[in-house]
Amino acid sequence: MGIIIIVNILILLLMPFIMLGIIKKTKAFWGGRKGVCLLQPLYDFLRLIRKEPVYSNTTSFIFKLAPSVGLASVLFAGLFVPMAGGYSIINVGMGFIIFSYVLGLGKLFSILSAMDTGSSFEGMGASREVCFTTLIEPAFFIILGSVFAVMGNFRFQSLNIFWFAKDITSLCIAVLIIAALLIMLLVECSRVPVDDPATHLELTMIHEVMILDNSGIDLAFLTWASGMKMVLISSLIATVIVPFSVSYWPSLLLYLAVLILIAFVVGIIESAMARLRMSHIFEFVFIMTAIALVVLSLVSIKIYGG
Repeated sequence: MGIIIIVNILILLLMPFIMLGIIKKTKAFWGGRKGVCLLQPLYDFLRLIRKEPVYSNTTSFIFKLAPSVGLASVLFAGLFVPMAGGYSIINVGMGFIIFSYVLGLGKLFSILSAMDTGSSFEGMGASREVCFTTLIEPAFFIILGSVFAVMGNFRFQSLNIFWFAKDITSLCIAVLIIAALLIMLLVECSRVPVDDPATHLELTMIHEVMILDNSGIDLAFLTWASGMKMVLISSLIATVIVPFSVSYWPSLLLYLAVLILIAFVVGIIESAMARLRMSHIFEFVFIMTAIALVVLSLVSIKIYGG
């Protein structure tokens, strides 16, 4: 069990840089460019942690504390998510509620940090971030609550059963869960078509405008936390797909393959699509709500028949 915990921690700490590097490489390939080195996000992180942050006189202790709280919240939430072999470091019932609200604590501090700067642009980004969260969170709870209720087991590992069930209803539920989690990944990690991490236009930015005043090691923590959040949501998708019946090391390879595939998919989406207009982003986010209601309906059919 000790080796599993070590592997999970290493995945949580290192996979964010690899996934971000794969996304950059994929976008460069479709753009006809060579692109940066695969480990460039790691080199950028190491460069940033050697720099001292610069603070405005307007900010308070909240701005200085927020990056550390954001990073700590993602690290703690990662303890509840199944990773290699379907094992999570902390495996408790109702762990998905702790997972959600620990991540919510980090987001709360990031929003307060953005508003603490006194910048109208960062306040606008914080407002948009809150708006999207209020749409994503209920859909996430409806999906997981419905799935766990039908299984009678409120642990993340229950997601794995639907993909390998023999009835068509369970397979549809599994496919819809994957689609919903992919939308959640794009929204929560501020990727195209919801947000563009490469943009420099304050009026169209969401997450990036919230961290405009961060620098040095604070910016490194925020970037690292965002990448780890991508790994966590990708791990939930892998939990649906990767079978738990195989031995640990083949399961680990399948898990890593799913994470790499998701990074490729995100890179292809960002290469093939432009960022949506702000008025259309809400329509895109509401797709997850629609999927949640369909999953709830299918779960009701599975429980009561139909």
